[in-house]
Amino acid sequence: MTDSHITDQSMLSQGNDPKRLISASLLRIRGKSPFFATLALFTCIYPTQQVAIAATNGQDIFLNPDYIASLPSPQLDGLILHEVLHAALLHVFRRGARAVQLWNIAADIVVNGMIDQQGVFTLPPDAVRDPQLEHLSVEEVYDCLLQKSPGYELPFLDLWEPGAADAPTSLVIASKAGTTTESSSSPSSNDEFSGTDGVVPTDKSQADLETHWRHALQQAMSVPDSSKEQGYLPAGLQRELSTVTQPQLDWRSYLWRYVVQTPTDFMGFDRRFVYRGLYLESLEGESVKVFVAVDTSGSISNEQLGTFISEVQGILRAYPHLEGELYYADAQVYGPYPLDKGYPITKPMGGGGTSFVPFLEKISQQQDWQSNAVCVYLTDGYGTFPSQEPELPVLWVVTPGGLDLNRFPFGETVRLLSHS
Repeated sequence: MTDSHITDQSMLSQGNDPKRLISASLLRIRGKSPFFATLALFTCIYPTQQVAIAATNGQDIFLNPDYIASLPSPQLDGLILHEVLHAALLHVFRRGARAVQLWNIAADIVVNGMIDQQGVFTLPPDAVRDPQLEHLSVEEVYDCLLQKSPGYELPFLDLWEPGAADAPTSLVIASKAGTTTESSSSPSSNDEFSGTDGVVPTDKSQADLETHWRHALQQAMSVPDSSKEQGYLPAGLQRELSTVTQPQLDWRSYLWRYVVQTPTDFMGFDRRFVYRGLYLESLEGESVKVFVAVDTSGSISNEQLGTFISEVQGILRAYPHLEGELYYADAQVYGPYPLDKGYPITKPMGGGGTSFVPFLEKISQQQDWQSNAVCVYLTDGYGTFPSQEPELPVLWVVTPGGLDLNRFPFGETVRLLSHS
């Protein structure tokens, strides 16, 4: 760890040099967790009065010098790790169109859980915690919070985004010449600090930063840990890493793989059917049949069931030329019901235990469609799987907080997440 990694500041706060406080914290982190210490090497940390506590723009980290001087050393270490994880896990850029406040709360829950699970770091006071959710990805936590009020708000957001209305207008910025300047105007209005050197990344720098942090995560995971006492990778980190390294696709994009088989199977281009940038071509020969199963077991909430029905209706809008059948399933299977835009969706039934066997067995008996069909199962994933993999390809669409996608014994899996 070198001093060149931290901006040269002459600011003093309560008799403490913030540069020395940060440097000492990074050294302590290196002694406790090689993984986190490696990630910290890929960012720069700037003391500045322009943040109330701490913040990151996805590239650099900004700390209030008065606040960090007031913290005990273990809590300062936890604060720095909190911001490092926000940056490394791309929390600034993954928000999309989601609500800013709720997304920041979800991201805080995840990173605070990771830090606490290490067992060797201490979080600052008033850190946001939710042990029931912190093992999930941020997207899943966000969707879970949508179903219930989190019961609190953040007085200060620490995820700064391009064009954010609450971003300060006076920031400490590293200039192209390598010096540090206190700017009295927004970076976007100051040519000297535009581009990747500014606090607010441009669209181009966002792509660069995504590549930068994926490389950082790969480097951190390759660093050997010499002893168990030095820490371990938190359980929730693997879920977050899979989201970062394999960005979430809309599950209907997965279904598209089965609908569009080869370019030679189609003639022409049908512009009537456009869904999220996917262009549906006209089938020349046989069509594809979709068997849709909706989990109606007792573990599915009314809100989740409503989401499932909405997704089924989305199939009809996205692929109106397909043949389809709808089933409801708990420990039994109910159906088939017509899956056609000309028919209303049949009222759900069920409410018992969960077994995926009855539905898959029933579908396997429809031999006429075995070579040209796909099964879509909307579920939380908690249930009994058949002992043998069915011949029919299966796409599992799993609720936020549902079974880990790696635990499905067969088929493709995708998380059902909101984008707003």
